[in-house]
Amino acid sequence: MPAWKDGKLGLPVKEAVKLFPELEKYLDERGRLDLSNREARILYNRAIAKAVFGLDIEYHPRGLVTTPVSRYLFLNTFLRGGERVLEIGTGHTALMALMAEKIFSCEVTATELDEEFFGYAGRNVGRNNGKVKLVRSNGGIIRGVIPEGERFDVIFSAPPYYEAPTRGVLTEREGVGGGEYGEGFSVRLMEEALDYLRPGGKVALFLPDKGPLIKVLTEKGEELGYSVRDVRFKAGTRWRHSLILAL
Repeated sequence: MPAWKDGKLGLPVKEAVKLFPELEKYLDERGRLDLSNREARILYNRAIAKAVFGLDIEYHPRGLVTTPVSRYLFLNTFLRGGERVLEIGTGHTALMALMAEKIFSCEVTATELDEEFFGYAGRNVGRNNGKVKLVRSNGGIIRGVIPEGERFDVIFSAPPYYEAPTRGVLTEREGVGGGEYGEGFSVRLMEEALDYLRPGGKVALFLPDKGPLIKVLTEKGEELGYSVRDVRFKAGTRWRHSLILAL
């Protein structure tokens, strides 16, 4: 498992400052980092990606500041190494796609809808000498985006999960899943994945700690014929879910 030299899956702030000295201006008198500041969050997460996971990541100035540790913990719940995988919505960082390739030795295809985010994702793959195959989405999820006949061991995503637009850091494209509980996007993904999974394949969804959302997706997955397993894990101070749906 990747870890900083102290054996922990994280990075002391003082070590992050060594990598990005400009972080110094976001420290208080006790050496604590002001993570309410977006630039501080970006720099700190870039430092974690570099020191712990060996990845050089560029963040879009307006995109979601994805945290490397939470994404790694999610991937670690279902990847065993060497799988052929498809990520739906890799975002501007392509962080999970690169982790799947570099840490889990997977053959990775990843999609992205937003034109600017797609450009950033491509640069991140390039700056890390990655072989991730990036596919520009046309607004579809899998069908009409990935050629018919393609098959994967795992299809995973950190899907949008809000039922309506929200204030904050998420754009509508990033955040709104639709449906009563924000499940709409994920349900479509689960349905379409059936035609793109190899026998014994899996869908894995990175989800927030929202009981009604988990419940409705579990029920829908079982209705579609998946065997559903919910892995709850803690990333920092927040609980997250890896909903794993296996054929």
